[in-house]
Amino acid sequence: MTTDLDTLATALYVRIDDTLKASPRLAPWRPAVGIPPTLSDAELVTVAVMSALLGYTSERRWLRRAGRDFRHLFPYLPQQSGYNKRLRNASELVTHMIRMLAQDTSLWSDDVWVVDSTPVGCGCSRETAKRSDLAGWAEYGYCASHSRYFWGLRLHLVCTLGGLPVLFALTGAKADERETLHDMLDTAPDVVACHRGQTITGDKNYYGREFEDDLTERRLVLLRPARKGEPGRVGAHLFKPLRQVIESINQTFKGQLDLERHGGQSPAGVVARILCRVFALTVVIWHNDHTEQPVKRSLIAYDH
Repeated sequence: MTTDLDTLATALYVRIDDTLKASPRLAPWRPAVGIPPTLSDAELVTVAVMSALLGYTSERRWLRRAGRDFRHLFPYLPQQSGYNKRLRNASELVTHMIRMLAQDTSLWSDDVWVVDSTPVGCGCSRETAKRSDLAGWAEYGYCASHSRYFWGLRLHLVCTLGGLPVLFALTGAKADERETLHDMLDTAPDVVACHRGQTITGDKNYYGREFEDDLTERRLVLLRPARKGEPGRVGAHLFKPLRQVIESINQTFKGQLDLERHGGQSPAGVVARILCRVFALTVVIWHNDHTEQPVKRSLIAYDH
């Protein structure tokens, strides 16, 4: 295989299509009686991944571009409303494929994970915060890394050092990072079971004796910098370079995959768009790994 967008799209479509044939239950629900969609579910998800890689935040603009330049891959494309509705209904399929492709990479066996959260802004005005369908889930929060307040959500990520998403969650801006990590580990016992002795590196917010005891019971090792008043901790010399790693991964989501320009206006819409961006990064790493590229997280071959 070569590293270009058409090849990646073809490889991804084949993988999703084969998965749906083997496990039809993963397909989005639709009535037993009716006309089957012209655009298959595998094609739909592939189109969404291409949109994220090419930096389109407007579905209408993307569908016009896809209809003009990618007819050789997708002879039929739905209107924006139908595309949006089907993509929201495909969230479970996308989540399953993220895990499947991540496990099909050499990075899955890495023995060090980095954990952090990053803001996902959902509005910039007081009126938006009051009237948005996201009100109640989205909330005001503070980003210490960029010294700014925001209204929206947080994307919590557990990644390998190569940037491969292992676990992720979308929460309100004020959600406790330790509780969120605990919940992510609880919902993926199979991942924890096959990574006994794994090292997790986080910032100073991942503290507390009870929290660390919980990780120890799961046979996970926590590395974090010492908080004010604490004695020095093991591995202190590693924290600064590892912190740069997670900031670099966050920047890939924000600078190249337009994480904060998702355009979602409802909970289901935001979830679908964020999932597509997590999936896009996973797909790139999967494809680069199978084509033996030196930099697994490079999007350069696919973003134009």
